[in-house]
Amino acid sequence: MDLRVAAYAVVFDEERGILLAHWHEGRRAAWTLPGGGLEDGEDPADAVRREVREETGFRVEIDELLGIHSRVIPVRQRITPDADAPLHTLRIVYRAHITGGRLRNEVGGSTDEADWFALGELPAVQHTQLVDVGIEMAGL
Repeated sequence: MDLRVAAYAVVFDEERGILLAHWHEGRRAAWTLPGGGLEDGEDPADAVRREVREETGFRVEIDELLGIHSRVIPVRQRITPDADAPLHTLRIVYRAHITGGRLRNEVGGSTDEADWFALGELPAVQHTQLVDVGIEMAGL
């Protein structure tokens, strides 16, 4: 079984809503929490700050660890065409707030756009299960 450990941020502002990044891989695309995989030896808190900056342009400070979401993706549902084993994903989810930067889109990465969404808009927006998990963990 393959393993992927990643860190994500729930960044919520009463006026602007929740900050999301538009993820794309192959033919699949959806809005998701900003974040991503840890580099070798990287602390999850450092990873989430790095990933949020890369994907949205914002610098963030972590407020608290919300939880860890574990999911096993069967091999037949994996996106990677040459995958031959299930994927166990461990997603570390933090609450964070913006300390600087400005909204911008990532170029050449796994996301191509960043934006704010009111929570009421989300049912009509194509988004990953992780968005719902993060919202629930944050009690939003």
